[in-house]
Amino acid sequence: MSRAQRPATPDPGPPVFRHPERHPVAVFVRHGLLPIEMGIVHRLFGRARSAAGELLYEVVTCTVTPGEVRTDSDVSINVRYGPRALAQARTVVVPASHEADEAFTHGRLPEELAGALAYVRPETRLASICTGAFVLASAGLLDGRPATTHWTAADRFRALFPKVHFDPDVLYVDDGDVLTSAGVASGLDLCLHMIRLDHGSAVANDVARRTVVPPHRDGGQAQFIRRPVPEPAVSTTAKARAWALTRLHEPLALRDLAACESMSVRTFTRRFRDEVGLSPGQWLTVQRVERARQLLEDTDLGVDRIAANAGFGTAASLRQHMQAALGVSPSAYRRTFRAEGGGAAA
Repeated sequence: MSRAQRPATPDPGPPVFRHPERHPVAVFVRHGLLPIEMGIVHRLFGRARSAAGELLYEVVTCTVTPGEVRTDSDVSINVRYGPRALAQARTVVVPASHEADEAFTHGRLPEELAGALAYVRPETRLASICTGAFVLASAGLLDGRPATTHWTAADRFRALFPKVHFDPDVLYVDDGDVLTSAGVASGLDLCLHMIRLDHGSAVANDVARRTVVPPHRDGGQAQFIRRPVPEPAVSTTAKARAWALTRLHEPLALRDLAACESMSVRTFTRRFRDEVGLSPGQWLTVQRVERARQLLEDTDLGVDRIAANAGFGTAASLRQHMQAALGVSPSAYRRTFRAEGGGAAA
């Protein structure tokens, strides 16, 4: 069933959210909840503040039937709100469940779960963490859309939901009003991405700093890479990466990066890929695109200056790389993410 075809939303009942000036976010949990996934949403959205220090989101947890909800550990949580909270939210996040239900085993929604989701308004932004995507897919909300889930559930997801354009190799997928993410850590990436969409990189980066997590990992990054844990005595490539991040505006040769770690180019390249999951060249391009994004959002520099500062050299090269990575031009990106006008033409 598409979002437009869903029946009318039931009566939402009395207000659940108490701060109308904030964006209401509902975390819809089920038995078998992974507490960390619920905590991610509360922590990240709950810490987002405007430049004036005002909280930007209000987050509540809800479930099918208010009361005790089992988790995947030896504790349970007491959830105050039922599904009526879904009707009042502008964003609904569905975490995973450790307990298999019909959505996971057969691609069908249990009756009570279907009834709860009926409260979600058609215009509400939906997001899932990990195998929470099975719930959205079972409701028909991912039919004809790109989506992802945890790599260990990829074969099952693909078999149960052939109408979904499934991508098993990314951290998260943004399809506008419906977003899906892979395993637990990618829930961090997805929430920061949504905050960035709503309020720009400055707010998202502040949340990331407060939470001590990376401010941005592109959704297209591979979600599962076999990375051996280095032995304590074995050198890593961290020093070279830190060195490169301070010199993105300069031409950086592979031999220069390898020299930072006193390694041969061959050894450095192999170890870099083992640790990061990308080649040094691919990683540099990702970092330079990210630098360009920050400059487009936070400054009024022209595209030529931004291209030089990000290490792309020319505006044409910047446009090419942004189009390949993000599907938009620098000017379109700036229009989307700048809350105020005045940016230089791109």
